[in-house]
Amino acid sequence: MANKLYPGDSRTRSSVSIFIVAGLCCFFYLLGAWQRSGFGKGDSIALEMTKTGSACNVLPNLNFETHHAGESGMIDESKSNVKVFKPCDARYTDYTPCQDQNRAMKFPRENMNYRERHCPPEEEKLHCLIPAPKGYVTPFPWPKSRDYVPYANAPYKSLTVEKAIQNWIQYEGNVFRFPGGGTQFPQGADKYIDQLASVIPIENGTVRTALDTGCGVASWGAYLWKRNVITMSFAPRDSHEAQVQFALERGVPAVIGVLGTIKMPYPSSAFDMAHCSRCLIPWFANDGMYMKEVDRVLRPGGYWVLSGPPINWKTNYKAWQRPKEDLEEEQRKIEETAKLLCWDKVSEKAEIAVWQKRVDADACRAEQENSGDAFCKDADPDDVWYKKMEACVTPSSSSKSNEELKTFPERLYAVPPRISSGSVPGVTPDSYREDNKIWKKHVSAYKRINKIIDSGRYRNIMDMNAGLGGFAAALHSPKFWVMNVVPTIADRSTLGVIFERGLIGIYHDWCEGFSTYPRTYDLIHANGLFSLYKDKCDFEDILLEMDRILRPEGSVIIRDEVDVLTKVTKIVSGIRWDFRLVDHEDGPLVPEKILIAVKKYWVVGDNNSTSTQ
Repeated sequence: MANKLYPGDSRTRSSVSIFIVAGLCCFFYLLGAWQRSGFGKGDSIALEMTKTGSACNVLPNLNFETHHAGESGMIDESKSNVKVFKPCDARYTDYTPCQDQNRAMKFPRENMNYRERHCPPEEEKLHCLIPAPKGYVTPFPWPKSRDYVPYANAPYKSLTVEKAIQNWIQYEGNVFRFPGGGTQFPQGADKYIDQLASVIPIENGTVRTALDTGCGVASWGAYLWKRNVITMSFAPRDSHEAQVQFALERGVPAVIGVLGTIKMPYPSSAFDMAHCSRCLIPWFANDGMYMKEVDRVLRPGGYWVLSGPPINWKTNYKAWQRPKEDLEEEQRKIEETAKLLCWDKVSEKAEIAVWQKRVDADACRAEQENSGDAFCKDADPDDVWYKKMEACVTPSSSSKSNEELKTFPERLYAVPPRISSGSVPGVTPDSYREDNKIWKKHVSAYKRINKIIDSGRYRNIMDMNAGLGGFAAALHSPKFWVMNVVPTIADRSTLGVIFERGLIGIYHDWCEGFSTYPRTYDLIHANGLFSLYKDKCDFEDILLEMDRILRPEGSVIIRDEVDVLTKVTKIVSGIRWDFRLVDHEDGPLVPEKILIAVKKYWVVGDNNSTSTQ
């Protein structure tokens, strides 16, 4: 886009440039102030950032308006013709569109179908802003957040009564305390994990990604974090109110989910370890269907942990108040299915049993074929979105793609087996390395724009269009984690690569609501997402969903083509975000731009930001 300069106006242009740069300097100083997220409400980290944020070191070429003129280059920030979105009713403070309780009760209870995703039709979608509850405050920084959650953020006490003797959660004044206990580990998650570590190589980086099915408040995943293991936890939105909400308030990766009739939204051979601690999943039922689904997502050499009934039923059947004949039959079926899946039991002590999935795919395949059990017919074991779960065995992939992974953190940047084997169309080892270089540059620019990214202010981060996981890898830090989302309509399925790097993620279609509670992410990143969806669904729905899952005074980074961002900004103008468009880090001539935004603080019945209090 050419600049049109007329004779004699160079001096004027210079003055305007100085004015714009000064204005941007002030803007990015204020960006730190916006992050106070409950200023006056105990957010000491954000307060410190605003005290020290006066040194303005803004990239000098981030001056969008100066270098773009005309209809295609100028962003109209006027409020004319802007749709202003109003707050939703107070009853929607914890609204989860695809796990709505009232809608759920209309579906069959068989195999937990009613607890699965059931999204509203277009005419029932909310077009308003989900409010935060009265008294909402910024969560405590990690690691304090692991143990304490402000009561006002998730004001539900039922678990404190229901799980009182199991050491899950306690109510103390204006906070919930999480002692780290669980139904199967009343002495604490640390001691329980020590027991597992005596059998499973948890400490040396061999086990990096874990899956916790029926996670409760996710204490297992919370305590694995300090051992450099990242856990994807899930539990249904059920009578135990706010389990997943508590997990995310604590700063632990989690989604609303259940093993029911639909395949889990994860790729094959993704997790190094899977875990069930009295998770109430009927592993023995439906011809071992749920164990076979775990087998699909468990990589060769990975471990499956089952603690609680029916393990060691001979000793515990009286305490469990269950007929010993039933428990014996359950364990027999579990053992039988494990053998069919070529899982070797490596340990059984007290109420904990551990199996390991064999690495030798060829030998295992021969045994499975001789068993006469059905193999899954789907050609792509990663094609799982809304696909029915079946009681079939997922065939092992080629030995090349199952080659031994590097230990973490080396595997974060090592060429993943899926790429070295050519399993991802259009991605070579060289293009993978180039992608990493690009994202290191992008993330470096983000950190110059928002200086508190590394401060601990952000804990739960989401990448809405993760690609090969370059954004999360470049950000990698023990201070936070990234939920890498691979859209179901993406050109290629890359989520398996992300897991091979030692990161976690999920498949999702952004035309629908995400499986999480409101206010569960501190920073949301979207690269090329709106270009991907421009002919698929309404930008308004995507932006309202982003607003729903973003915390008050959380941040947004949207990177996309300028014409797409022009449409996005018109919608954002009606949402309670402060925002600004800036140039690509390589300069104003690059058509890709960056939208930086901060969600204003407001709660039910209160329109004011904490930054003004």
